[in-house]
Amino acid sequence: MISINSSDFIKINVTNSKTDHVAYEIKIAKSITVGELKQKLQIITGGSAGTMKVALYKGDELVTSLTDDTMMLGALPIESNMRFHVVDDFLYDVQDEQVQKFELPEEQYDQKENTVRSFLKKNRMGKYNEEEQKREEAKRLEKEALEKQKAELCTVGSRCQVTVKGCPTRRGTIMYNGSLEGKTGIFIGVKYDEPLGKNDGSIQGKRYFSCPPNYGGFVAPLAVEVGDFPEEDFNLDDEI
Repeated sequence: MISINSSDFIKINVTNSKTDHVAYEIKIAKSITVGELKQKLQIITGGSAGTMKVALYKGDELVTSLTDDTMMLGALPIESNMRFHVVDDFLYDVQDEQVQKFELPEEQYDQKENTVRSFLKKNRMGKYNEEEQKREEAKRLEKEALEKQKAELCTVGSRCQVTVKGCPTRRGTIMYNGSLEGKTGIFIGVKYDEPLGKNDGSIQGKRYFSCPPNYGGFVAPLAVEVGDFPEEDFNLDDEI
């Protein structure tokens, strides 16, 4: 008898043979089959469920290859934050498509069959899925509005608490609120109470505020909670 893990949903990163970097984070039910997973991965990678090969990785270590389309994901040794890597020859056609775009007028190329574009159109995938694009745009606008609202609360001099995935919760003082050279979006510069940062208030030679080395950091507004967070007492002199 196959034993299926108890957690119903997991978060998994997705990479593919074209970009070879984390392209998307998805939340999936462990009750779906490998075949159903491939259908979902079509939208993310632009590949084809019929030709793609999927492997499960933990970091850079291969866990298993998903060769049986009828197998449920819950029957695999799968955990949150693992990674699906998609290999699909169909993806390499994208490069050929880019070349053809320059060789053919747009109207002629639009009429060609057996291209990536025609496949995506027929299957209403990627940018040709209007409903999916509307949902993604709504999510993006909602996130931008929330980030703007949070950024307005991050006044310089305010005490704060910073929570970033994979790092301990840190307390500090807001020292900067604005843009960073070479990066998009608003960043909050924080001087931490402990040396748990990554810099001294400067990045790539440009200074935004001053603090001792490893006491400074820049984070997105959504990671910052402004409030009455007193500096924690780490004085151990009175310990018995």
